[in-house]
Parts: sequence; structure tokens; C-alpha cells
Amino acid sequence: MVDVLLLSRMQFAANISFHILFPSITIALGWFLFYFKLRFNLSGHPVWMRIYRFWVKVFALTFALGVVSGITMSFQFGTNWPGFMATVGNIAGPLLGYEVLTAFFLEATFLGIMLFGINRVPPWVHTLATLIVAVGTTLSAFWIISLNSWMHTPAGFEMIDGVAHAVDWWAIIFNPSMPYRLLHVLLASGLTAAFLIAGISAYRISRGDDKKAPKLSLKSAVIVAAILIPIQILVGDQHGLNTLEHQPQKVAAMEAAWETQEGLPLVLFAVPDAKQKTNHFEVAIPNGASLILTHELHGKVKGINEFEEHPPVAPVFYAFRVMLATGGLMLLISWFASFSVLRNKPLPKVLVKALIWMTFSGWLATIAGWYVTEIGRQPYLVSGILTTADAVTDIPSGNVLFSFIGYLVVYALLLVAYIKTIFRMARNSVLIEEIKLEERNAQKGFVPLTSQHTDSEVSV
Repeated sequence: MVDVLLLSRMQFAANISFHILFPSITIALGWFLFYFKLRFNLSGHPVWMRIYRFWVKVFALTFALGVVSGITMSFQFGTNWPGFMATVGNIAGPLLGYEVLTAFFLEATFLGIMLFGINRVPPWVHTLATLIVAVGTTLSAFWIISLNSWMHTPAGFEMIDGVAHAVDWWAIIFNPSMPYRLLHVLLASGLTAAFLIAGISAYRISRGDDKKAPKLSLKSAVIVAAILIPIQILVGDQHGLNTLEHQPQKVAAMEAAWETQEGLPLVLFAVPDAKQKTNHFEVAIPNGASLILTHELHGKVKGINEFEEHPPVAPVFYAFRVMLATGGLMLLISWFASFSVLRNKPLPKVLVKALIWMTFSGWLATIAGWYVTEIGRQPYLVSGILTTADAVTDIPSGNVLFSFIGYLVVYALLLVAYIKTIFRMARNSVLIEEIKLEERNAQKGFVPLTSQHTDSEVSV
């Protein structure tokens, strides 16, 4: 039977991987909706309202799945990791409570106005509700990232009889890594939502939707992505310097640097070997890692062998490169697409297809980055305070295996259903626009020779 610690870690990884997909969209999508609503208020053009109405449905669907997966994930603090709350519950509990009280209630309450109140409340109230939901999603990220960052760089507490007690809440909330991690996550959400909007809009265009709505939403999304990626690179650089200061063993694993070196090469590809403590098939740029990490060509970087406790190298190393490669692809595609839309030129077919394929690229980058962050903290659950082995449950591993398989099956079904639903919504939007066009043509006396819409299609 597999060890209960490994199973519990795999189960939590599955839960957090599924859950993070949805907040990574809603955090920024709320602000996109606020922008669409403002554009409608200022211009009065109905196209912005059509864009708003489509994406608010996507937001609601995404929010619902985020809530459901978040609840099941939080249950595991008690079922799989009782040592976590027993040791740091005095700090983790209030931060999670603040997230519910100040953020979740705002989102859940005012989302109802966004969905059902557009014709029942004054326009300014509806716009205000959209703003409050956007603020709520950001506040939610603030509290969750504050807790997660504290688990990496704990501060403002004291240990009494093996239990953490808060001493300085300001230091706890704004711990050393929190500002960098928060900005990094918010920007990642912006890119995730931007590529989702651009990809679905490109899909509608590829299906023959020649209306303004998908073109305007695509234009807005790719320009936002093109602006955010360079900012994300700068923030990521500062985040890396902060990690080097507080978690040098994580950085060593990210770079697969086994020995301390001055002028550490930047490893583009390798197969890390933990047993022999070396890299096979290494392709590297001389001095590259030192230049990036220390901003000095011959800067000194500690190797993995310097640390008695360090994370597993291979998963951190590979996940970091997946994140970087995805981000580089995002940069190229968003810049090429922005160049075309700013010149008011139709997107080349190759770019339309590329945007469709990149619809959920933000998910890939986000999960890869999250794995770097969380696996890079091992063997600790809370750095220097609590190891995962000390926090894990003592229930039989068979129980964990049963629930783990159940989670995987349900999450796989939900994920497939979510993706299919969004693309079906996009197809139905194209269909509705075609039907409206035919109705307008019929009113003008232009009757098509054949109808492209069967009764079953219209009913979808």
C-alpha cells in the first residue's frame, strides 16, 4: 500500500491544481467585465453590452466551480492535514476567515445583481455591483496569498508549546514574500483571463462570426496581454531575488545547481539526477543564471549540496521551465496579435488558430508556477516550523486512496464539462447572431434560399 503521506500530498495536489484553475480566471475576469460595462456606459454602444452579457455567464460558471472545489479543498485541512491547524491554526484560521468575510460574501452577493439585476436596478447600481465583485475577487486573492506567503516566509509570530501564536498581524499579513507573490499571481490571472477571452473570441471568428463583439473583445484581450507580460517579467525577476534571499534551496532546485558556483550557467535543458547529484544532457548558457539571479555576471549562487534539507530537484526544475516556455509563447503571440489589431488588420489565420490553441495556456503557466512554489517549499509545510510529515493524518492509507480516486474522477468530468460548455456557449453565440441576421434580412425582404439552422440546432 502506498504511504499515507505520499497519497495525501497527491490528493491535495490534485485538489489545489483543479481549484486554482478557476480563481486564476475570475480574479481578472471581474475587472474585464467592469471595463466592458464602463465602455457601454460611456459609449452607449450595444456591442459592449453583448460582450458583457456573454462573459458574465462565463464568470458565473467559473465562480461556481471555484467555490465547490474550494470547499472540498479546505476540508482536507482537517481530514488529511490535522497537524497544520493544530500548529498554525491561530494564524491560518483568521486569515481564511477574513477571506470569507471580506471577499467571498462580496462576490457571491453582488454577482446576483450582475446576473439578474441588469434590468431591475439603475445602471449605476449594476455598474457598482460589477466593481464590487471585481474588488471582491482581488481581496480574496489578497488574503489567500497572504496566508500562502506566510507559509513560505513566516513572520510576526512566536511558538509556545509547539503552537504558533500571532504577535504582529501586520508582519504576518505583509510577510517578506507576500508583495511579490501577490503581484505575480494577480498578473498571472490577468494573462489567464486575457488569453481565455482572446481564444474564445478567435474561436467565434473562426466559426464565421463577423460581428464586432468577438473582434472588440479579442482586441481588448490581446492588448492587455501584450502589456501585462513585460510587467510580469519584471515582477518575476524581483520575486526571484526575494526567493533567493529567503529560500535559496528552492532557487538551487529551479536551476538544478548542485554545486555552489560563481558565474552559474543558465541551464536551458537537462535531466537532473538526484542520486548522482548531477545533470545529464545539459544545455546551458555560461554565467546566465548568475546574471539573472544576482544581476552580476560572476555572482555567487549556492548549490543544492549546501543544504541538508531541500526540495526534490526534477519536478521543480521542469515545472519552472514549463512556466517560462509558456510565458515566452504568450509574449510572442500577444505581441504579433496586438500589432495586427492595432493596425485594424484582420488577424492572419495562423494567429487565429494560435490564439484558439492558447485559450487555456494561462492554466498551464499558473499550475507550473504553483508547483514550483509549493514543491519548492518541501519538506516543509510551513517553512522552518512544520514539515509535511509532521502534519499528515494517521488514518489508513486505503481511505485516502479511495477519496483520491474519487476526486480525480469527479474533477476530470467537471473539467471536461466546463471546457465543452464554454465552447458550446461560443458556438451558440455565433448561431444566435446568424439567426438575428436572417431575421433582419427577412424583414427587409431578403429571404435565404436555404436555412442553415435545423430545429435541433436552434434549441441548443
